[in-house]
Amino acid sequence: MSSPAPPMAFREFERLSPNRDAAAHERLGALFHHSELGFAETVARMLDPESRVSYHCLIDLDGTRCALVPDAQVAWHAGVSRFLGRDRCNDFLLGVAFAGDTYRAPLSVQQIASALEWLEPRWAQFGWGIGRIADHRQVSPGRKRDLNPAEWDGLIGAIAAHFGRGAPRDRVSGLKSSPRSRRKNHPQFP
Repeated sequence: MSSPAPPMAFREFERLSPNRDAAAHERLGALFHHSELGFAETVARMLDPESRVSYHCLIDLDGTRCALVPDAQVAWHAGVSRFLGRDRCNDFLLGVAFAGDTYRAPLSVQQIASALEWLEPRWAQFGWGIGRIADHRQVSPGRKRDLNPAEWDGLIGAIAAHFGRGAPRDRVSGLKSSPRSRRKNHPQFP
């Protein structure tokens, strides 16, 4: 019998966005964003079908999280993007956004701690390593600017300190390109 999951330090609630694909998500890592808007405004935008944008998770300044798209489904957060030799990051990287604009205000201690808490079960379940974590600037260079590089450095440093640089299964041999027919000839991860 497995032991119960530890209680979460940060409150999380669900508001399902209509802006998602029911197709299976590969869950090969996480892509971090900032929303530019406040928490409530971002949630409202994610619930508007006309916005055509969503994240899997949004994190407020106090660490409160709003789950907007189930991990098993595709959120619309990355747009035109490329990471580890593959296009369409929406299909294989979970989208996590921090409320606010990291060029106007730094990430709060609570936001970073909440992100680590959100990552914890996924890191263990999917065997992620530090090489499976990116921000929007990295996957959409010249098109997107989030996160502020100084805030990214702080976040990735906190992730590396918390989880270490690798993971037991941080290898690519078990990864595959998605079988969905609209994607053809995607290279394997290097």
